[in-house]
Parts: sequence; structure tokens; C-alpha cells
Amino acid sequence: MKNYGFIRVAAAIPSVRVADVSYNLEQIKAQISEAEKKGVEILVFPELCLTGYTCQDLFAQRLLIDEAEQAVVALREFTTDKRIAVIVGVPVDTGKLLLNCAAVICNGWLDTLVSKTYLPNYGEFYEKRWFASAQDINDEETIDYAGTVITLTKQPQLFKTEQGVTFGVEICEDVWAPVPPSNHLALAGADLIFNLSASDELIGKHDYLKSLLAQQSARTMSGYVYSSCGFGESTQDVVYGGNGLIYENGKLLAESERFSFDAQLVISEIDVELLRAERKRNTTFVNAQRGETADVFRLAQEPFDIDDDKKENVADDMLNYRKVDAHPFIPKTENMQRSCEEIFNIQVAGLAKRMVHTHSKTAIIGISGGLDSTLALLVCVKTFDKLGYDRKGIVGVTMPGFGTTDRTYHNAVSLMKSLGITMKEISIAKAVMQHFEDIGHDASVHDVAYENSQARERTQILMDLTNELGGLVIGTGDLSELALGWATYNGDHMSMYGVNASIPKTLIRYLVRYVADTEVDEQSRETLFDVIDTPISPELIPADEQGNIKQKTEDLVGPYELHDFFLYYALRYGFRPAKIYMLAKVAFQSGQHSTLTYDDATIKKWLTVFYRRFFSQQFKRSCLPDGPKVGSVSLSPRGDWRMPSDANSQLWIQECESL
Repeated sequence: MKNYGFIRVAAAIPSVRVADVSYNLEQIKAQISEAEKKGVEILVFPELCLTGYTCQDLFAQRLLIDEAEQAVVALREFTTDKRIAVIVGVPVDTGKLLLNCAAVICNGWLDTLVSKTYLPNYGEFYEKRWFASAQDINDEETIDYAGTVITLTKQPQLFKTEQGVTFGVEICEDVWAPVPPSNHLALAGADLIFNLSASDELIGKHDYLKSLLAQQSARTMSGYVYSSCGFGESTQDVVYGGNGLIYENGKLLAESERFSFDAQLVISEIDVELLRAERKRNTTFVNAQRGETADVFRLAQEPFDIDDDKKENVADDMLNYRKVDAHPFIPKTENMQRSCEEIFNIQVAGLAKRMVHTHSKTAIIGISGGLDSTLALLVCVKTFDKLGYDRKGIVGVTMPGFGTTDRTYHNAVSLMKSLGITMKEISIAKAVMQHFEDIGHDASVHDVAYENSQARERTQILMDLTNELGGLVIGTGDLSELALGWATYNGDHMSMYGVNASIPKTLIRYLVRYVADTEVDEQSRETLFDVIDTPISPELIPADEQGNIKQKTEDLVGPYELHDFFLYYALRYGFRPAKIYMLAKVAFQSGQHSTLTYDDATIKKWLTVFYRRFFSQQFKRSCLPDGPKVGSVSLSPRGDWRMPSDANSQLWIQECESL
């Protein structure tokens, strides 16, 4: 697909006058022109927008129906040579039935008419007084409408753009039905669903509507574009708020201003490649597709091309109307504390089961004063409290080495004391120096052997101490480190249960802050805040002359917020490096979410590093300890990620280098 799988769509909410077809037509034309200039490829208008939804018994007037048909003819002519598909609402007289229809128009052609299936006839709605349902259509009934021979059908109808995007249409009440037509449309292949609506406003209805559309978009793994009529409709008995809503797999991308007196155009880009990736990996959706068919119409459309020199006033950025979150692993909920609580409790529940299963009341954990070991310790404390175990059964071991700084050492000691666990201090310096002598290594050479000897000595101490005391070694390594292989094989790479195994680095600070705010005493809270502010480091190289951390992980391996971004899109959706690069540029150069910005060269550099390390370090992930999955991405070789350790990275590296 072109444009990395993105398609620009819009929901239009025109100003209308009830039964004034000429006025409504001009308003619709104006919005089509505006949308085309902004690069919109598919544009949907509200239900019966050419006449107004609230005409009531005027729908029985021949003049109104004929004028609406002539307006469709005018729209056909107006869209000739325009690079946009338009979906408008119109009443259609078949000679036998009056139908509430969506007319799909593109490049001078009326492709077909889609009739509304479910007609509300309760409360304030009386549609069956005027209209028949699509279910009343005789199979393969043909009519001559707006200069086009149309075959009417009650079967699902799909439309395919030249770009390769497939979409379907349903009308208002259809989505409120127990089995919406969009269910069948999505299973038959529709990537996008467009809904022409005329939904009035009632107390609480708007929130319910958004919940309904979000769930339908998520259930069908589709993009859902909803346009409902607004200002200008009759307010004789009800009011219409003008709702334009765009969803992608349950996520709200854009929405209109409610109760606006002005015409609105709600625009966003939907990632069709993302939707298709979700569907392919979801075996339930795959199985549900069996037997679903639909009539398919190929639009006579020239797709919008971001590089076309004919476009007017279209910004160079492909994603003008869509935000790209720089931190996709961070929950985007109104109640962040609740999300962190849920994640933390998953970790606690996982460890609790393992402790109970092994009949163990002792946990041994290395405490460095860094973020990862701090979070793992907090999980242990909460687990012991919930199980009713004595916190003294948690044995925290601080193991100062050549790179340990006063700051991290004091934070480790302070936290263990304030949390009331058993504390042990075992220096690794003497043992490591003996080891250097044994293997003939020059201690002044700070190479990989120098660093890894320390990591493995610490792991040996923890494992042997566990044999001495009984219990489990609790792993502290996180998802980001596993992705990059930033762990010493059979060193900090190894444990008996890894509680942080699927927690990315960008999320850990939020979790520690959550615990600091809600779960601990004041002294522990102060220490936790200082841990959060401490630079990330393995502390395997001696500190500088002022005693500060000299070895900063992100200076060596790259910014974790970039690597977490790369990891999310590479694993969650399987995007190629070029698309991830494009998304990263939008996310980290727009100032939307990130605290930092990165230029193109920096993003390219670390993206290349990410792929090189991700492939070369798979052997460490192939033998990971058990640990709980908490989010949509996991690197467990027994769960989400099964990759050969000797897979070749050449394709990915070549694309990175060509960016």
C-alpha cells in the first residue's frame, strides 16, 4: 500500500436548511472542495443530508425527492476529476419503495446506493412512516437513478479504492442493532466503516454513543468514521449536536465540537496496515471470516498521493491530522493511577503464585539503587504483605563494586531499611579481582570481560545465597533490556522468576512513582523519588573524580524512549523500519508528547542500532526465566515472541541504512 498504509478520511457536518436541497448541495460542495485540498480520500456526510433528516412527511412530496436526485447528478458532475470519494445521505424512490440511502460518488460516477437496514420506530423516531428497509428490497432489483443504472441489494456491499483500501457503509440505527451490518462488512473484508447518522442529543446518550462506536471499532478491528447531523436540522422536538467521530481499532483519533453553529470537517489518518496486522494475528477474527461474502465495487478514483505536485495547500507532513504517541507503552487513561495499580497487581499476583507453588517464604533480590531492582523490590514487599509473610523473608543484597556510587548505594540501603526487609551487604571487589587474576585479565582494561565478570559474580552470590537460605532469586531485568540484549548472559540475565520481564523502561518510572504516592511510608517515598531521578546505569565502570555516575546506559545504547517506541511498533504490528522511522519523526519532532526531540539522523542511528542488537541478542531471550506478561508486547520465548537466534538482520539493516 502507498503512504505506509495510511489513508486520510473525514466526517463532514454541513450546515443545512430543512427541505432546501439547493442550499444543502452548495454546502456539501464547499466541504468536498475543502476536504480535497486537505488530501482527504474518503469523505462521509450525515444521514439524508441533501434534504435534511427532519423533513418528516415532506418525504412524501415528489418535488423534494426529485430535487434530491438532481442534487446527486450535480454531485456526480462536481466530483469529476476530483481525487476524493464522497458518501452522502439521500432519500431514493425506487418506484416501489422509498429508501433511506447512502450514495457513494467518486470521480463523476455514482458507484451504487446503500440502503439503511434498521429503521427506528420508537420514542422520538418514526422512520417506518416514510421509509422501507433494505430487507424489503427484492433481490437484484434494478433502477435508473441519477443517470446511472443501479442494482439494489440487501447484501453487504464493499468499495475498494485504487490504493487498495476496502470500506463499507451503514446508516445510523444500523450500528445500534444487535448484529450491525458492519459486523458482516468487516468480516467480508472492510478495513473501514462509514456511518451516516442523524442521532439526537439526550442526557447521557453522547457518552453511550462514543462507547458503542469505540467497542464496534474494536470488535471489528476496523476504522470507524461517523458523521451525524447538526445545526440547521429542525428543533421542533429534538436537538442534533453534530457529532463527527473517527476511531481506529477502538481508539478515538478525532472528534467534532458538539453543538457548534458552524460547519465542521473532522479529519484524521487511519492506519489500514495496523488494522490488517491486528486481524491477521487474531485467530478469532480469522475464524469468524469463514463464509462472509459481499458485492465489491471498485471506485473510479485516483488515490491521493503525498508527492503529487497538483495538490493544493496540503502540508508536506503525511500525518497532518493524526497524533503519534511518543510513549506507546504508557497507558493513556483518565486514571493513570488505576492503570499503574493494575500493572503492579499483575506483577504481584504472578510472584505470589510462584512463591506459594514452591512453598517458599524467602525471596533473594539484588538491590542496586536503580529503577529496575527498586520496582522488583516493591513487588516483593507487596506480595509478602498480601500473602501474610514476614517482610524479613525478603533478603535484599547490595553488592558494591568498582562502579558503585554513593548515591545509588545510599538509596539501596535506605530503601531496604525503611521497607523493613533483611539487608545484606557483600562487596564483590575482592572476588572479582581474584577472578581477573585467575583468567589473566588486566583490571585496568575496562572491557566486556571487566564488566561481565562483575555482573556474573553478583548473580553467583544471589544464586548461592538462595541455596544457603532457601527461596527464589527474583529477577529485576526489564523488557527494554531484553529487547536490546542489555544484560549479561547468565549474569543479571538469569533468575528464578523475573517480575519485570514485560515492563518497558519508559513505564518503570511511572510504576515506581505510583507506589511512592500510594503504598509506602514517607522515608521510602523520598528515596523512591531520588531513584526516579537517578541516571540509568549498570555501574560497572568506576565513577568520575567527583563520584558521579560515569557510565550512562542511554549514552551507550541509545535513548530508551526511542528504543521502546521502535520495539512497540516492530513487535506489536510488524511495521517495517521505514514506517517506524516515519512515525518516530512525527512523534519526536512534533512536541506532542515527548520531553525531548530528535533529529532525523539521531532517529536513524538508534533505529539501526535497535535492529542490529535485537537480532544479535535473541539467544538471551531464547532462555528467559518465567515472568508475568502485563501488556500487549512480551518477549517470552514461550509466549508472544518465538524467533530463531541465528536469524539474519540484513533486510532490516539495509532498509535502515537507506533511510
